[in-house]
Amino acid sequence: MAITLNQYPALSKGIVWGFVENCFSLDYEVDAASVSNISIIPTVGDQYVVMKIDNGKWELIGGTLEPEEHYLDALEREVMEEIGAELVSYTLFGCFKCHSSASKPYRPHIPHPHFVRLVGYGEVSIVAEPLNPPDGEQVIAVEVVDIDEAVRRFEEIGRSDIAELYKMAHQLKNGII
Repeated sequence: MAITLNQYPALSKGIVWGFVENCFSLDYEVDAASVSNISIIPTVGDQYVVMKIDNGKWELIGGTLEPEEHYLDALEREVMEEIGAELVSYTLFGCFKCHSSASKPYRPHIPHPHFVRLVGYGEVSIVAEPLNPPDGEQVIAVEVVDIDEAVRRFEEIGRSDIAELYKMAHQLKNGII
């Protein structure tokens, strides 16, 4: 059975995050120069890692590339900073194609006004506490839970988009779709 966005209502329509309009796509074959962010649905065996930031909400793990940084290097850095983990494996499965209405980019080195946030799932090994660098999100909790609990936590705070990313990652990882 092939994956279709119709199975994921929150991801199949446009999403607005502040100044940025996003459209999720299963086509992640993009120009590397357009990539500004990388995200992961992290797993530990058959469980899923979730993180809560200091505003009390669960959030998608990943972040913005540094100048001249390859997206996989950025992902390795982000999983250590945000969840205290080493990246074991990573499989891309989609991306958010983004357009910003802001007058300038979020950071001077990232593409603007059009850019891409890559999304995938992967195995991690939790080895430390989150690093919580001063210029990043401050993580207050990292937990390893089953897929139903991960989805519930994101739906509970109105983040159906992230809940659907976890569901999609789970189905792809387990060969359900």
